[in-house]
Amino acid sequence: MAETIDESKNVELTDEDLESNSKGQLIKRAGQLRDRRNELNQMASERASKRDELNAKTREKVDEAQEHREQRDELNEQVQEHKQKRNELNAKANELFSQVDDTKSDLDLDDGKSLEELKEEIEQLEFRQQTEVLSTEDERELIEKIERKRDQYQDRKEKLDDNGDLDDLKQEAQEVRAEASKHHQKVTELADQAQEHHNQMIEAYREADDIRDDADAAHERFVEAQEAADRHHEDFVRVQKRLRELDKEEERERKDERAAKREEAKAEAEEIYQKFKEGETLDTEDLMKLQKSGLL
Repeated sequence: MAETIDESKNVELTDEDLESNSKGQLIKRAGQLRDRRNELNQMASERASKRDELNAKTREKVDEAQEHREQRDELNEQVQEHKQKRNELNAKANELFSQVDDTKSDLDLDDGKSLEELKEEIEQLEFRQQTEVLSTEDERELIEKIERKRDQYQDRKEKLDDNGDLDDLKQEAQEVRAEASKHHQKVTELADQAQEHHNQMIEAYREADDIRDDADAAHERFVEAQEAADRHHEDFVRVQKRLRELDKEEERERKDERAAKREEAKAEAEEIYQKFKEGETLDTEDLMKLQKSGLL
């Protein structure tokens, strides 16, 4: 918790104090004002240092947030680049697969089974023929079915052998699709990284705002102490000015007193001198007064 100003330690000064207090009282009050002013200036300096420290931390957090912003934006640019590449490759793959489908349709291969599927079915039927006890009718039907499968296999194989480009086309389409998948994976990875930097940016800005609030509060405390110090300094100056005025008044009084004494001494000397002229006898003290006045 920040140190608060103890108002009870503040020194008050009214216009009445300036006018009515004695010189000794004013000298004492000036010392109190000076000491309290120095305490408050020290407090203001400490609060200013705390405020400056918090402002520096705020700038650090803002800089940190800016770094995360730059990294996020850079990653988002990469995301867009990989998205564009992925979309281009997917479009190319779609086009190639479309060509594969068109070729299959032209060869009437769309609904048929693959060579591997046909070969597996033939082997299963042959295994059944070899291992199961069948009636003559069932065995004849099984043999006919095996022959039909073999014919389908041979027919499909011949069509595919005559169109070797189909496999190449299909392989190319699959490779392009795989390459597109790599770019999609990159999009996901980079997007996650960008989101992380975005989250860190938001957090840094939030922390900067919190620290800035503390810095603003510290500045208010600094202003409070500085204004109190300034008020004590102004009152100290007022007392000093009043003391100089009193010194001048005392000096004037002393001058007036000296002048009055001189006039009094002069009048007395003239009176003695008149007695002297009239032939009266003067004592030693009277003679000294005449000599001092310059009349003798």
